[in-house]
Amino acid sequence: MFAKAFRVKSNTAIKGSDRKLRADVTTAFPTLGTDQVSELVPGKEELNIVKLYAHKGDAVTVYVSGGNPILFELEKNLYPTVYTLWSYPDLLPTFTTWPLVLEKLVGGADLMLPGLVMPPAGLPQVQKGDLCAISLVGNRAPVAIGVAAMSTAEMLTSGLKGRGFSVLHTYQDHLWRSGNKSSPPSIAPLALDSADLSEEKGSVQMDSTLQGDMRHMTLEGEEENGEVHQAREDKSLSEAPEDTSTRGLNQDSTDSKTLQEQMDELLQQCFLHALKCRVKKADLPLLTSTFLGSHMFSCCPEGRQLDIKKSSYKKLSKFLQQMQQEQIIQVKELSKGVESIVAVDWKHPRKGSFLEGSEVRTIVINYAKKNDLVDADNKNLVRLDPILCDCILEKNEQHTVMKLPWDSLLTRCLEKLQPAYQVTLPGQEPIVKKGRICPIDITLAQRASNKKVTVVRNLEAYGLDPYSVAAILQQRCQASTTVNPAPGAKDSLQVQIQGNQVHHLGWLLLEEYQLPRKHIQGLEKALKPGKKK
Repeated sequence: MFAKAFRVKSNTAIKGSDRKLRADVTTAFPTLGTDQVSELVPGKEELNIVKLYAHKGDAVTVYVSGGNPILFELEKNLYPTVYTLWSYPDLLPTFTTWPLVLEKLVGGADLMLPGLVMPPAGLPQVQKGDLCAISLVGNRAPVAIGVAAMSTAEMLTSGLKGRGFSVLHTYQDHLWRSGNKSSPPSIAPLALDSADLSEEKGSVQMDSTLQGDMRHMTLEGEEENGEVHQAREDKSLSEAPEDTSTRGLNQDSTDSKTLQEQMDELLQQCFLHALKCRVKKADLPLLTSTFLGSHMFSCCPEGRQLDIKKSSYKKLSKFLQQMQQEQIIQVKELSKGVESIVAVDWKHPRKGSFLEGSEVRTIVINYAKKNDLVDADNKNLVRLDPILCDCILEKNEQHTVMKLPWDSLLTRCLEKLQPAYQVTLPGQEPIVKKGRICPIDITLAQRASNKKVTVVRNLEAYGLDPYSVAAILQQRCQASTTVNPAPGAKDSLQVQIQGNQVHHLGWLLLEEYQLPRKHIQGLEKALKPGKKK
């Protein structure tokens, strides 16, 4: 709001004993005691009321004491300035960001959620529209004041994505410049328990890549349900029904488990979810403290709070050691006292989850019903909560699309999934691969002297050995066969049989190997009865 110069309309002196102003301050900031209100609005000193117009035309009233702006009023709402917050740093719930973000805030940008630093105790609990302070890592002195664009629960549900705070005033903006231009005092962060100190030693360190990325982060600015195909989730929608149905640590199925056992389960759930949906290979090596603060906390289900000290591990390092023993991750101490995750087994069985299209439909339908999202007036429509919005809507739809028909909702959910397929061979473990499986392709081609040959490709995707197939066809068809590299396909072979042998090839694939017909392409090219090859 004050990123650019403002225009002063009037400047009037009043007495600090003005009862109305003190009453307004007491109402706006109930945590302030009577003595603190008297310190903020001293009775024996003069106050100046400055009425001004911000560069966007907003009419603002500023209260000045001792040469410094202490409060400003916008649309009948009272806000403290950074000068006031330096004297009362706990006046507002405070969120922390990186020092590099400050220059963007001073320039007029709002604070985006990826720029937040997750404290060990989690984010402060606020509701949408609440007034909040913003401080920098290592110093509790606020450097900005803003209004929360969503509640804390919604922030965590969104995975810390999107706009977090509408910034009204910052250190170094033109309102700050109208005062004595002093710098923020050094206010130490709240003391951690001794057990946590070793865990958080590296929490304020950023590597050069993260610092570079932060400059951009703060600017606002198929369905497959056959026997072989399955879909792999790109977002954790399948976990949503479980998350929202377990809003407390002592409900339903968790009644028989101790608080410690429940926290252990939550810890592992957030850990696996973070690896699956938040962390990429390019992020490695990743500080363990950053992994906890920026990834694991954001994966915690709404209504639950992740507290490592209440788990059996007590410390993050012990939990990560256990995960390392299970060969899910590899942790190393890259600098003294600071541990980083340097490797992840992306194919570890505990990391992946695969669902068929019908299972996805069931999960989405159950989730909508359990959370009362079915429109009361029209049962064919589903209201979109923050989780569904984050999963299926584009950025330009976030504030315009509030409901969707069932068919559109299910189609969008399936389109957001990453396709994968599974091939099960007798006596072997199932083979699971990303992407869509290509069908076995049968074609007819002309060779020298106008001779026809039958060519078959993609046998390997179904666990078939091209050389074995060629040997069987040579004996059954009494024709020559060859095996050659498939053109345009890396590490793939094709089988060529003399003559039109589609009929024999179809028998082999459908009857002998019992492959589904829908995964074989070209069977219609078989020689018609009565015709010569």
